[in-house]
Amino acid sequence: MEDVLSQYALPYDPLRPLICFDERPCFLIGEVGAILPMSPGKAQRHHYEYEKHGSCCVLLAFEPHTGLRYVEVRQQRTAVDYAQFMQNLIEKHYPAVEHIRLVQDNLNTHTGGAFYEVLPPEEAFALAQKFELHYTPKKGSWLNMAEIEFAALSTQCLSRWTELILHSVAFFLIFSGL
Repeated sequence: MEDVLSQYALPYDPLRPLICFDERPCFLIGEVGAILPMSPGKAQRHHYEYEKHGSCCVLLAFEPHTGLRYVEVRQQRTAVDYAQFMQNLIEKHYPAVEHIRLVQDNLNTHTGGAFYEVLPPEEAFALAQKFELHYTPKKGSWLNMAEIEFAALSTQCLSRWTELILHSVAFFLIFSGL
């Protein structure tokens, strides 16, 4: 726990930014039920049927010192998805950094080894060297500020969204720099 807290206490360094990463599975559901009309003595009611449209995974990187958020929506959560996300993050937002101090949970796909599933060994090694990994302890994921971002997003939005809306918001977040 002290390791993660010490990362938050360090001053901002644009050559060694602090990034918090997390992912969240989302179940894509659409509402089928309609609003049931009012009738004498009965208020307007909602029918709570829904239909399943599959699932996806939202990956989020959050830089607490600058407020930058980078989001991608993927069909699943694998080591390949993790590696491609991190590669895209560096290429799009951090091409000139020395290191990224990365706070994340201790999931089995969150390792430098994931890069070897996507890139040739030399490139995978070079990309892995760009990250200084800091893992939240078991039962301590609340220390990850990306979790706080997801909590706010989910409380305000995600629990009721369909696939189209979810992809639209991810597109908006990516291209607005939020």
